[in-house]
Amino acid sequence: MLHIKPGLFAALALGLSATLAQAETKMPFALDWKFEGPSAPYFLAVDEGYYGEAGLDVEIAEGKGSLDAIPKVATGAYPVGFADINSLMKFLDQNPGAPVTAVMMVYDKPPFAVVGRKSLGVNVPKDLEGKVLGAPPPDGAWAQFPIFAKETGLDMDKIKVEPVGFPTREPMLAEGKVDAVTGFSFSSTLNLKRLGVGMDDQSILLMADYGVALYGNAIIVNTDYAKAHPEEITGFIRATAEGWKAAVADPGKAVDALLKRNPAADKDLETERLQMAIDANVLTDYVKENGMGGIDADRMATAIEQTKTVYEFQNTPDAALYFDSEYLPDAAELKID
Repeated sequence: MLHIKPGLFAALALGLSATLAQAETKMPFALDWKFEGPSAPYFLAVDEGYYGEAGLDVEIAEGKGSLDAIPKVATGAYPVGFADINSLMKFLDQNPGAPVTAVMMVYDKPPFAVVGRKSLGVNVPKDLEGKVLGAPPPDGAWAQFPIFAKETGLDMDKIKVEPVGFPTREPMLAEGKVDAVTGFSFSSTLNLKRLGVGMDDQSILLMADYGVALYGNAIIVNTDYAKAHPEEITGFIRATAEGWKAAVADPGKAVDALLKRNPAADKDLETERLQMAIDANVLTDYVKENGMGGIDADRMATAIEQTKTVYEFQNTPDAALYFDSEYLPDAAELKID
């Protein structure tokens, strides 16, 4: 019989633990915003072991807006992030050759919206003329507002734009200090609801419903890292898709994973927020047919043309710079039932 001294056994156990820990690649993930309902699928993917099965140790960091993750990933501080692909286009135009691109579309229909109050006279886009619009300068929805204005025939000279901070955006609308705000639909509407502004008093003008063909937020990667670690990136995408599938099947369970990281969050409110994101932004007709993650080339071309009407590219825009599908797993693994 083989006898192992207790001290040696402990050392072997520690060594095995260290080996297993080393087997998982650390992959910090930069979100675009705070820990709210739409970020729950990523926490669920952590808790259910989807990232672990891919050999990844994913640590999720909150962000400060749609633009926030792009420089973090471009500089290599984070190998992966979550950001607005339209902001990514402009970043790459202004920083040619920066090692960052999108690899997985998440918000097939972007949540860019103008949220107004009916009691303040905002029901349709044209009502914004003569009104005060609160817009945080780093806000992804505000960045796309000129396209929305062009598509709806708005005269921007007739709209008073009030720069506001993210923390004061919805409170100012709730207090009537502005008549409408730009923001993500699932964020601003439910923040207003929490502040006592009922849904029946809210007008939710989703830009995608008014001719804006843009895509929304996507998983972005540092391209230098991705080229050196292609299997890890594909594994991250696969696990992320599993997290979203599980969240679609049981939003409440996904929000429970979120609450572990943000105990102050309201479960009912964040479950409603997540469900809004699933219904309006993630599980679109295109995604139901093709699975999540990819993009349609024709629609992307239209999105670039729309962007050109309100932004002067310094370099010729090229869709291949903004989205790379080579890291996506098989289509069957991206289907959401």
